[in-house]
Amino acid sequence: MNKLFWKFFLVIWLTLTASVMLLFLLTKTLQLAPLPREIAHQKELFALHTATALLHENGLDAAQTFINAADQVPTSLVMQIIPLEGETHCPTHIVNYTATTLSKDLCYQITVEPEIEDPLSVAWMRFAPITFVLMAAALAAFWLTRYLVTPIFKIRMGLKRLAGGHFDTRIAHTLGRRNDELVSLAHDFDISAEHLEKFQKSRERLFHDVSHELRSPLSRLQAAIGVLQQNPAKLEAMVPRMEAEVERMDGLIGEILTLARLTSRSKEEFELQTLDIIDLLNDIVADAAFEAQARNIILETQGEDSFIAKVNGELIYRALENVIRNAVKYSPDDTIVTIRSLAANGWLDIEISDQGAGVNREELSKIFQPFSRGEGNSNGFGLGLAITRQAIEKNGGRIAATLPDNGGLSVTISIPNEHSARD
Repeated sequence: MNKLFWKFFLVIWLTLTASVMLLFLLTKTLQLAPLPREIAHQKELFALHTATALLHENGLDAAQTFINAADQVPTSLVMQIIPLEGETHCPTHIVNYTATTLSKDLCYQITVEPEIEDPLSVAWMRFAPITFVLMAAALAAFWLTRYLVTPIFKIRMGLKRLAGGHFDTRIAHTLGRRNDELVSLAHDFDISAEHLEKFQKSRERLFHDVSHELRSPLSRLQAAIGVLQQNPAKLEAMVPRMEAEVERMDGLIGEILTLARLTSRSKEEFELQTLDIIDLLNDIVADAAFEAQARNIILETQGEDSFIAKVNGELIYRALENVIRNAVKYSPDDTIVTIRSLAANGWLDIEISDQGAGVNREELSKIFQPFSRGEGNSNGFGLGLAITRQAIEKNGGRIAATLPDNGGLSVTISIPNEHSARD
């Protein structure tokens, strides 16, 4: 980062310096602002011309009076009038700091001693503008470089911490009240870090839950094996139990693989079909209603007759089936499960409501997370609704759950048609 800082600094400094120096040279070339020495030179020549004119026109006394007056001002001039005896040819003539002129038939020479310049002052006057230009440009370049590079440095350090596993790193608040593209980049960094932090926590929770869910059937299998080792005669009684535990592990692993497949694959990787969602829904309801007859649970459908959408039929079928079968599963006997559908603005909303015990309000926001089960619910693995959410979202839809005032649980699945999904 230091290399970038000094590159920025040198480029900005040299640019500012070159610009100011060019302006300075242009000003001097056009004589827009004469230097102090040039002003003094003009003053000395003006005094010499004036004294010469006075001497030639008004005589020695007038010229001497002017010289005495000039000697009294703060910026005094040292001038002398010297008679040139014996000169017969004496035209008015001025060369450098010496003039000759004729006054009352006498020839005079007037001299002006140029102001003696202090070498230090001359050097200072000559190099001071350059020095100030370099210093001002350096300060401006330093401030501008720091303004540009500091956010980049902080973003780099944030990325370094992120690469080290510190997903709680945030940097946007450290940039103050700036409002530019670098701040937007810092906000994007914070959003990415937040997503990574959530993903990391979700992965850790998933590993913990998977190991916990697998440990129980494995422990029971080990217990059964221990019983058989002690008493082989119980083989016939232990085999069904062992088969049940193996099936349980197989079902858990199958759902974990399904969830992993849905999570890792993008929407574009799933094949899409154009189909009628209502026809799909009616097939699922018919199958679930047949199974619900044994407990006298009625599935009541209301709403749309047709809704055409371009989706992955397998994912949508599994998502709707999970929610409807859950509603039947957790509904008390002799109750009604209501399935309502409503199409509006290119979207189909399917609401599945049961009259079961529902979930605690604190758990409502977690029911779509893997291995989330309501309090007192020991059936299943808690992966069904997580798979449902992934299946719906892969098709561009959304899912939400609410607690109706009359009890139970209500799950709403929203599916877009082809046009809305593209938007």
